[in-house]
Amino acid sequence: MSTVPMMESCLTELVGIRRDLHEHPELGYEEHRTSEVVQQALKSAGVEFRAGLAGGTGVLGHIPGGDGQPIALRADMDALPILEQSGVDWTSKHEGRMHACGHDGHTTILIGTAQILAAMSREGSLPRPVTLVFQPAEEGGAGGKRMVDDGCLDGSVLGPAVSAMFGLHGWPALPLGILASRPGPILASADGFEARITGRGGHAAMPHLCVDPIAAAAAVIQSAQHVVSRRVDPVQGGVLSITRVEGGTTHNIIPEQVFLQGTTRFLEPEAGEALHSGFEEILHGVAAAHGCTAEIDWHDGYPVTYNDPEAYAHWDAVTAKTFGRDRVQTMSPVMGGEDFSFYGQVVPACFFALGLLPEGQNSMPGLHHPCFDFNDDAIPVGIEAFIALAMA
Repeated sequence: MSTVPMMESCLTELVGIRRDLHEHPELGYEEHRTSEVVQQALKSAGVEFRAGLAGGTGVLGHIPGGDGQPIALRADMDALPILEQSGVDWTSKHEGRMHACGHDGHTTILIGTAQILAAMSREGSLPRPVTLVFQPAEEGGAGGKRMVDDGCLDGSVLGPAVSAMFGLHGWPALPLGILASRPGPILASADGFEARITGRGGHAAMPHLCVDPIAAAAAVIQSAQHVVSRRVDPVQGGVLSITRVEGGTTHNIIPEQVFLQGTTRFLEPEAGEALHSGFEEILHGVAAAHGCTAEIDWHDGYPVTYNDPEAYAHWDAVTAKTFGRDRVQTMSPVMGGEDFSFYGQVVPACFFALGLLPEGQNSMPGLHHPCFDFNDDAIPVGIEAFIALAMA
């Protein structure tokens, strides 16, 4: 069965679904309407599914196939707490929330994939079972981990245990029609920290009677980048960003305490250890040199998103055959984090980028930008890639 006529026949409907989801964004673990849209689409396509997963909004679909190795395909459904400024006709109806990362597009692509694969299954041309993973809360809520913990890949919820998993992400810097990925680490581990520097407060006119935590915090911030430049192997690389500083109440009081918050990003465990230990040494040492004390709490984030070499090689061969070698690229690692990483800890997995940049444009609003909108022209490309992986 040719997928092109089927895709063309449902594309108008899919664009409508994508724009409807964009109009009604929901934050992590609140995707109740989105989950209902997914369930209704799967029901209409005759796809068996289980809902109420991963805290209530996750949906798992199953399409039976031949004797080939079962695979899973994934989409994330949540939006971000951002005030939309895109100006599109289908702009968010919920002020302060928007689909600024393209999850509306990802969900639509997997719905379209389900429609076509279900038709293939009914006529007996699908060579393997396919599991469809619609997960909540990618944006910091680790919804992927909860889907794994609920048994969505091991066959205990629906369908057989999967042997490999694939996921995609819209990529504004990549031209429309281009796909990109790489073997090994593709996205970084993303940990967070909260630190407090404590001194002795008092009158700003008498600093000699105080121990100023603001001065200590300024020195810590200035020194922190030495961790990256002098403690981390430059071949491995890493990121340490202090993104929030709070201290003081008014102009004439030296405060008792300053609060720092930030993140570390790394692709290799050794780099992460160097970042963490190096920053702790600077924090405590610089604070002590200023007469202050310091404490820090680390929050483990998403693990490194790692593409299994064999899963990547399969993705590379299939997409090159489907789209042509000139449309399949090797990308450099990116220091953003992704909870697709949790799937890769359980089964061989491959994550890839889907080009969104329209022809003739040099740029478009990036991910997490208030003007971002998913390019609907990328929907059939994503569907074709997923179907090729299921059919190969």
